Amino acid sequence: MSENDAHLLIVDDDERIRGLLQKFLVRNGFLVSAARDAAHARRLLLGLDFDMIVLDVMMPGEDGVSLTRGIRETSTVPILLLTARSETEDRIAGLEAGADDYLAKPFEPKELLLRINAILRRMPEPAAQETAPKLMTLGAVRYDIERGEMWRGEEIVRLTATEAQLMRIFSAKPGEALSRTRLVEELGRDKGQAQERAVDVQITRLRRKLESDPKQPRYLQTVRGAGYMLAPD
Repeated sequence: MSENDAHLLIVDDDERIRGLLQKFLVRNGFLVSAARDAAHARRLLLGLDFDMIVLDVMMPGEDGVSLTRGIRETSTVPILLLTARSETEDRIAGLEAGADDYLAKPFEPKELLLRINAILRRMPEPAAQETAPKLMTLGAVRYDIERGEMWRGEEIVRLTATEAQLMRIFSAKPGEALSRTRLVEELGRDKGQAQERAVDVQITRLRRKLESDPKQPRYLQTVRGAGYMLAPD
């Protein structure tokens, strides 16, 4: 997916910022809708499909973290949080709620554009119909490497863009321990301890979907001193 066909939803209670972001992103090739608060965003989501949501955390009424959690109950649409908070714990809370990434205010518009495009590039591309599926078995879970799809029995397991990218990274190197630094680089994130900790959060969320007992992972293992490793059957 590229900016040429992506429909974004901007959610921010500040009318000036909302308008500036909408104009900037439209100039850069996106189709953009805007919502003034969480309630407005929920109404738009009922009637429209979006390729990504750019969501302010600090809003009156329902905040962005709560809205993210609500969206994740039914959708895997990528979510980028905008936050004025500098504390790592607040950003981690957003990732735990289901966000794919965060960007601290104030930020340069070009940085926002780079983050959006990076997340959209992580979305799975539909596989050709004639391509034979390559399946990886992980207990009760089947992972289709070609399509980037995860199944538990007859039910598809919904993966966020970041979770889908992590599965692609791990499935390309089964049985090999990948460091947090390497995973940050593969995800296209900035280097640093905050992003490495963010990867830990994403791994925890992925384990909940993959493992029968996420606290004692069998398939997405922690390798002491080396990182994480996918160990299929």
